[in-house]
Amino acid sequence: MEKRAPEGGRRPPAQASDVPLDAHLHTELSPDSAVPLELYCAQAAERGVREIAITDHLDFMPGAPAYAYASYQRRERDVRAAAERWAGRVTIRFGVELTYESRYEDAIREHLRTHSYDYSIGSVHAMSDGPYDRSRAASFVAGKSLAEATAPYFAEVAAAIQSGLFDTIGHLDMIKRYLIRWWPAADYAAIPEVYEPLLVALVESGAALEVNASGLRHPTGEMYPGPWVVARFRELGGRRVTVGSDSHLPSCFAFGIEEACEIVAAAGFDRLTLQRAVDRGDLVLPERFRR
Repeated sequence: MEKRAPEGGRRPPAQASDVPLDAHLHTELSPDSAVPLELYCAQAAERGVREIAITDHLDFMPGAPAYAYASYQRRERDVRAAAERWAGRVTIRFGVELTYESRYEDAIREHLRTHSYDYSIGSVHAMSDGPYDRSRAASFVAGKSLAEATAPYFAEVAAAIQSGLFDTIGHLDMIKRYLIRWWPAADYAAIPEVYEPLLVALVESGAALEVNASGLRHPTGEMYPGPWVVARFRELGGRRVTVGSDSHLPSCFAFGIEEACEIVAAAGFDRLTLQRAVDRGDLVLPERFRR
């Protein structure tokens, strides 16, 4: 059924068509998804999404959901085989989303040294033994300012950037999701001093800023990060951005990518990127975004 545009004439977020890339997708080889890889490939071909990256979760904390969940060999085999099957219709990249925690940086580094990926995302998540787990978040934030409450999260994001290990940093400020009970997303614009060193470090690293659309499906109601952060990244000299739906369901494939591309274009970028420090000419945004 066709969705009605809300007041003001703007359509609600939906699955995008005719976009260059969805660089953040989870399949049945992630513990929190049951989507067959083949379904994403078919959706990409149908919707005109020219390139996709399969980025199943990999955790390094023993006992975490994606710790030893699916072997590297199986993940690589399945994605490489799909890439061959769909060659000429959809470009499929073998990627990974690694949960970054500084205490496991040596293990992450060794894994990336000994295993080959087309694309790597380093993401900070709310681990079960951390301050943002649902069982302890309320007591952790009590009496703290927003900057104080987010400090542990952003310290890990800074360490992930400074590690130089990843092509991009996933959902830079998904802390908004974990703390939505106490602070709405709009409040984060009042702490630009927290973002500034992260963006400077990202510029210097050569890694891309991911505009992660999953926040549009969450109570957060905005991208990770929001438009003002993407614009500031560009002002500071950022050259590389990527977009991802962070899909875990068939209905979420390419969801919000239209809006993510709009944000990227409004910030002054005319193309997307994938691998670190690689400038490609085939991920140019369609003309509708560059008017």
